[in-house]
Amino acid sequence: MKKHIFFLIIATIISCTPEAAVDYAIISGKITNSKSDKITVYSSFNSDHKIEVSINEDGSFKDTLRMDSDFYFLRQDRNSVEFYLPKGEELIVNYNAAQKNATLQMAGSVSSVNEYIIEKAKLSKELTGDRKELFLKNETDFKAHLLKIKTAQEDLLSKTDGIQEEFATNEIKNINYQYLSTLSRYQSYHGYYLKDRNFKVSKSFLTELKDVDIENENDFLFSQEYRNVVSSILRNQSQELIKKDSIAGDIAYLKAIANVKNDLIRNKLLFDDAKYGITYTENLEDYYDIFSKYSNDATNNSKIEKDYKKIKALAQGNPSPEFKDYENYAGGKTSSKDLNGKYTYIDVWATWCGPCIAEIPSLKKVEEQFHGKNIEFVSISIDREKDHEKWKKMIVDRGLGGMQLFADNNWQSQFIQDYMIKGIPRFILIDPQGNIVNANAPRPSNKKLVETLKSLNL
Repeated sequence: MKKHIFFLIIATIISCTPEAAVDYAIISGKITNSKSDKITVYSSFNSDHKIEVSINEDGSFKDTLRMDSDFYFLRQDRNSVEFYLPKGEELIVNYNAAQKNATLQMAGSVSSVNEYIIEKAKLSKELTGDRKELFLKNETDFKAHLLKIKTAQEDLLSKTDGIQEEFATNEIKNINYQYLSTLSRYQSYHGYYLKDRNFKVSKSFLTELKDVDIENENDFLFSQEYRNVVSSILRNQSQELIKKDSIAGDIAYLKAIANVKNDLIRNKLLFDDAKYGITYTENLEDYYDIFSKYSNDATNNSKIEKDYKKIKALAQGNPSPEFKDYENYAGGKTSSKDLNGKYTYIDVWATWCGPCIAEIPSLKKVEEQFHGKNIEFVSISIDREKDHEKWKKMIVDRGLGGMQLFADNNWQSQFIQDYMIKGIPRFILIDPQGNIVNANAPRPSNKKLVETLKSLNL
């Protein structure tokens, strides 16, 4: 009898023990006609978090996801698939790589949500129409157009069967954040397309953003659009700090973020800005001090500290990192030491980079103005090897001057890594002894470049 009671108690304890929470999701599927033998899955919340998944000979793949997000991007060759996959769920993705959009199919426990995401993207693209035409509308018509898109997205959500209640609740808010996020971009885009940098929206145009709580952690985790809205609100606040305290824009933005009380939100916004911004700032010490004071994420802090120490080595007067045996369009190989004896103005660019190409006319003017002076204008392409011929063709088609070089390993080239280049175009000025004058020199379109070069008495 005692044994019977003992085993009954044990059975009761076991039956009352809660199941351990599943800390992963499962992604699987089949991709036919893929040129590569792997796919990469990125967290939408943090693109630094990613895994590579092998594609088998028959196109099948399968792996587990243990990242900090319910939303992901799958990239294979040039194909991209956005999907929703919370922990404990499974998703099956099938498509023909040669015709991804026409053949994409989703199955699994969250297939309804993912089919909704696909249809929403199609609907949004169709209703948005030509982007330039949209942003050239006047304020009233622009807002009316966005509300039409918003209503259509809400209708699609309500008509899609199988959507979990929690997702639907969050997605309703996400749709509204998308509307607000697009509103917040109207001033800059409208001014850009009008070619009027001084354009300002009316005082009442962004009234709806004033009611947004920028410290909602649930919405911050769920919605990229909410994260965009929060960033936009903080950038508007930073503009007030710029006027009030006469400080640089990047410093003002960090100070605005520093006022956010929620640790997760503040830490991510600080890190997202710093991982690129610290390589561009003209106020390194102030920038790093603010980041360090208000970020309490140890992992993030360690990464930015490493970048800070590397950038310190790029201060004016320090020896410049070197490159060796880069292909020279004019023939042969060129190393950085070959350029000693003259000032060197380096343009790091690529054929696919729109802002880089936009600088070409200004660069040609500067080259002409300082022709015959003690300075060499050097353009280093970080195109991939597959675009090598495209690089050569653009040099001819655009009549590019100066010295045209092709880096040895695109973004992974040691020179690019040593200069902490994370975005292009990037301009560097080096003196005749091979020492750094400015690791973030002004762009050709910036009048400060000509002023700087004139001050060198070339």
